[in-house]
This record gives sequence, C-alpha cells and structure tokens, in this order.
Amino acid sequence: MRPFTFLLAPAVALALAAPLVGETVSDAQRGDTGRMMVWADLFARPRPASDATISYGPDPLQIADLWLPAGDGPHPTVLMVHGGCWQTDIAERTIMNWIAADLRARGIAVWNIEYRGVDRPGGGYPGTFHDVAAAADALRDQAARHHLDLSRLVAVGHSAGGHLALWLAARPRLPQGSPLRTADPLPIHAVVSLGGLPDLEEAARSENGCGNAVIARLTAGHFDDTSVPRLAPLGVPQVLVNGAVDRIIPTAYAEGYARPMRAAGDSVAVRMIPETGHVELVTPDTAAWSAAVREIERALGR
Repeated sequence: MRPFTFLLAPAVALALAAPLVGETVSDAQRGDTGRMMVWADLFARPRPASDATISYGPDPLQIADLWLPAGDGPHPTVLMVHGGCWQTDIAERTIMNWIAADLRARGIAVWNIEYRGVDRPGGGYPGTFHDVAAAADALRDQAARHHLDLSRLVAVGHSAGGHLALWLAARPRLPQGSPLRTADPLPIHAVVSLGGLPDLEEAARSENGCGNAVIARLTAGHFDDTSVPRLAPLGVPQVLVNGAVDRIIPTAYAEGYARPMRAAGDSVAVRMIPETGHVELVTPDTAAWSAAVREIERALGR
C-alpha cells in the first residue's frame, strides 16, 4: 500500500491508498455484484466518541480508548486492535470508533488500543509487539475501577489488527528467549479477526496488500515469535470473518491460516460474507458486522 497521512486527512487519504498495484481502494472494494463500500462512506458518518483515553506508556501513541456501557457491570470486554498494514500513517484507532460505539450500546466494554507502527520511531520489531502487549496488559489496571469482567475478554482486530489480536492470544506460547516474551500475559479467551492477515510467514512468500517490505520491518525476519501459526495451538476459539470480495485481504488468507491451526488442534471457524469487501467489516448495519457481533457475543457467553 502507498503510505499517506491518515491523521491529517483520513477520508481522502484512505480513499486514495492503493492496496494492490494499479488499483484504488474504490476499485478493490467493488465486486461483480455491485459497488462495495469505500472508506469515505464510513467517514461520512458522525464519528462517535469514547468515554476516556488512557496512557499505557510515555509515547504519545501509547494510549487506548475506553468505551463503557451503561450500568454498573461487571461488563464483558472486547480488546480492539485497528489495522492499517501496521503503519501509523495509514490508520489509527479511531477508524474503529463506529463498531466500538455499537458494542458499547450492546452492553460490551471496549478497550481500543493504539500502538507505534513500523513507520514510527520505536515501532517495528520488537517495538510494535511490545506496545500491543503493554496495551493489553494495561487493561488489568482498569478492570476494578471500571467494573470490567476480564474473565469474559475477546480480542477483535481488523486487517493487520486481526493478526495482532491473534498474536495477543498466542503470547503464552512465545518461545523462551524471545524479546517479545513477558511474564503473565493477559489471557485472551477468544479472538474474532475481521479481514485479518494472520499468517505473516505465508504472506511474505508472495506479494500482498501490505507489501513485503512492511512485513520485513515488522518481523525483522523473526517469524518464530511473530507469525501466529508458528505458535500453534493457541488453545482459544478463533473466528475469521472475511468479505468474499475483499481484494485487500483475499479470502485465501483465512482458509490458508485455518488449515494448519485446525491440524494443530485449535478451533478455527471461517465466516465468508457474500458481496462484502474490507470496509463493511468495521461498519455497523452491514451483514459483515452483524455476523461479527454474533460471533463476539457467542464468545462472551451472551
């Protein structure tokens, strides 16, 4: 994808970003059955606001937004991870505000994390992973104060964030000696990946929507502690919700990930949503998001 400044001009920037050579997002989201959504469609909606923004580290990008439902709780909780090809210039956490607000209205708390992308000082390997891990673990500090039920915690990630959400669930499996390994990682009880890029190693074997140079900066060649299938089995249920005509993250990525994970003993379900591209996955009132909500609520025991 061509880098651009999402923070300064989100609707224009994402609408112009090219996920594949010679294509725009608008082209890539348009299937044979008609026009798919583009980012400008989502950004045209009023952007909901979170209840609080909390720092988990000294860098300005080491923050998370907390979305709290009405009532005393304890609230089931979603740990949310945005995508953007692991690059801050492409996307940041507020791209998830619409679905975070939808979950809040359904009585689910949301911890929507920010992190340094590979295009920021301190990002890449190992910094991006350190940020995501620290953001997840910081949720423990908020649980008692905000009546969060972390025994009902589901990680939800979109696009590159789908990979990071799965990786968070894999942290207990990180190899000894890895600089990404920490003591007592926050347990993730299920993962819902929305158009995720889950297998970095496989994606790096050929051209992909994010580009091999980005994956190289993210992993520094260390797939043993960054590519989720290397860490199988995760031991938690995983659901991959994908758009059937998503050409930013083609459906083959989901099926290709599910096979080895199932062979390792994990429960992995793939939900392909017809006539759906990449943007619908994070847009309320779409078939894709409705399917995702069903999976999230099922994972939370609702």
